Order: sequence, then structure tokens, then C-alpha cells
Amino acid sequence: MADARRKSGTRPAGRRARVSSPWLAAVALLAAGAAACSSGPGYVVGGPGLAEVVERRGLDPAEVPHPFLLDDEMREWLARAVPRKQSFDRRLDDLLVALVAPDGRRVRYSRGHTGTAREVFETGEANCLGFTGLFVAMARELGVPAYFVRVDEVESYVEQEDLVVISNHVTAGVGPLHDLRILELGGDSPRADYRAVHRIPDLTAISLYYTNRGAELLQAGDGEAARRALETAVTIDAELPTAWVNLGVARRRTGDAAGAEAAYRRALDLDPGQVSAYQNLATLMRVQGERAAAAELLAAIPRIGSRNPYSYLHLGDWAMGRGDYEQASRWYRKALRLQRDAPQPRAALGTLALVTGDRAAAERWLARARRLDPEDPRVRELASKL
Repeated sequence: MADARRKSGTRPAGRRARVSSPWLAAVALLAAGAAACSSGPGYVVGGPGLAEVVERRGLDPAEVPHPFLLDDEMREWLARAVPRKQSFDRRLDDLLVALVAPDGRRVRYSRGHTGTAREVFETGEANCLGFTGLFVAMARELGVPAYFVRVDEVESYVEQEDLVVISNHVTAGVGPLHDLRILELGGDSPRADYRAVHRIPDLTAISLYYTNRGAELLQAGDGEAARRALETAVTIDAELPTAWVNLGVARRRTGDAAGAEAAYRRALDLDPGQVSAYQNLATLMRVQGERAAAAELLAAIPRIGSRNPYSYLHLGDWAMGRGDYEQASRWYRKALRLQRDAPQPRAALGTLALVTGDRAAAERWLARARRLDPEDPRVRELASKL
């Protein structure tokens, strides 16, 4: 579903304790126990800015494709679909309809692959960043000064094997932030009452594309390709904390522990509230035998605050491993409050009950967790122990 909204009085966001954007934000390792902006110069999509920056930073522009360029076929379609001799607002409305209507391109929301503008145009499938890239490029082709907008309060968490993927939201905006018109693709669309938005430069949006692709390649198990994409992301925008966190994950998966630590620490330099960087760095420290350093890093997370339930599952696991069952219970229940429909906190509380000798409570927690997802690894582990 397409949506165009006028959001008056929306306030710009400053640096926050959590990362917000439409990309697949921080990817965090779970296997070893962890659960897991930039304000550079703006460049016009389709302009020379990307090639110049990439070349200046030592990369071959031919090896760093611009994801949001229009080709001749796309421009010809746009010229037929949207008349130029009308107001900005009418051009935007007509563009949105032409992209999503059944008799138009029929672009639909899809969580998976982050497509280039060309891929979205061809396949008709897009996540929020892919659609925004296509929409901004086409709006500017029509003479409308659209730009990329980060929405700070939209965030979701999905666990996939040994990864937790934190997804944030980016969309397209037109006009000043105090009277912003937001245009976006729906699907499981975010709420309309955005309270904090932040305009981001084109280069940051392009860096987010490569950050997303790196995260997706990590999910697919291709660590080397993920690393290349993420090295590109931090080359384009070296001040994007989520790109550095994901790069740390990719470096660690490809055997570069020192490089992973450097990436996590760079993320924390840029954003001291980057919870995923603390968690991943703590895991790395623990694997290297530096348990005191790992404990100190984890102790910072509750002070920062996080809406990520997997952060508190991780803290609960850590506390239970130390034999601090009361603290473990507090963290597991915090995770449950943040994610009421998830089986993992219930399975964790069941495991804790079993360890502390309350088998009946463990069985009750297992029954509740099984109703939500009997195949979840924590649920299956608890069932095996019982």
C-alpha cells in the first residue's frame, strides 16, 4: 500500500542511543553468546558525487555501482506515466500511484533483498530502502527535490540462526522538516505518528544500501562477499555506526578478530549508545579470554537502555552462567516485556526454573513457549533438558 503523509511539527532527531534507519541495521552474533549519523555533504542521486568520493578514497568507481541510478528505459516510462506540467504535489501523487497501482509498476513491499532502483523497477518488489531509492531518483527526474529521511522510532528485531537482524526505517521526504511530506511504500508500514525524523545525505543512503547488502550476505552465509560490501559501505560513509558493527561481524566470520575489534570500537567512537557494538565486542573479548573486559562492556548496556529483547536475553544468559539467578530472572522478564509474542524469553525462564529446581514451572514455561514456536532452538533445548 502506498502512503503520502503531511507531518507538520515533526522535529529533527539528534544522535540517539539506538540506531534508526531503513536498512538492516546492526547484525549481531548469537553463536558465542551475544544477542546479537553521518552528516557528510549531500550529493544528487545520479550525479558525479559517488564516483568522485569513491575514487578519492582509493576504490575503482567501476567496482562500486551506484544503486539508485535511472536508465533510459526508466526515464522513458516516467515521461509517459507522469506529466511534468503540473504542481509538485500532483507530480508526487501521480508518481506514487504509477509505481504501486495495479495498472502501473505494481511495486510491492518485500522484506528480503535490498534492490537497486533498476531491480525494484523490474521485479516490482522492494523493501523500504530499495523503494525510497527508486522514488527519490524518479522524483528528482521530475524536478521535485525529494530526499532520504531516517525515521528514528521504527525498529524491529528478527533472530535468524546465529544472527539478530535489527531493521530500521528510511523513507522519502519533500519539504522542510517542520512541514514534511512523507511518501513511502506500505506493506507492514510504520505508524503515521512519526515523532523524530532526520534528513540524511545521498551518500549516507548509498552507504546504507551496501550495509544492507552486507547484512543480507551475512544471513546467506557468504562472509567474504559481505565483508567486501561492508568495506565499501564504510568507505562511502565512514561515520555510519551500523556499517562498522556489521563489518565487525563480517571480519570476525572471516577470521580477522583484530579487524573485528577495531570495527566495533570505531562504531562506539561514533555512537557510544550503539548497543550491538557493545554486545559483539563483549562476545569477542570473552572468546579471547578477557572475561573482565567482556563483563564491563555488558554492564554498560542497561545504563544505555535498549528496546532490543535479545540484548536482555543475552544479559540473562550471562548472569545465569555466573550463577546469579535473580539477576538472570530480571533480564529474562525484561525481554519478555519487550516481546510478548516471542517464545525465547519464555524458554529462557523455563531453563532458569529447571536449573533452580522448579521443574513444574519449567514445564509451564515450555508449554507457553511451544504454543508460539515449537521449533525455536531455545524451546527445543528446554524440551530436551526436560
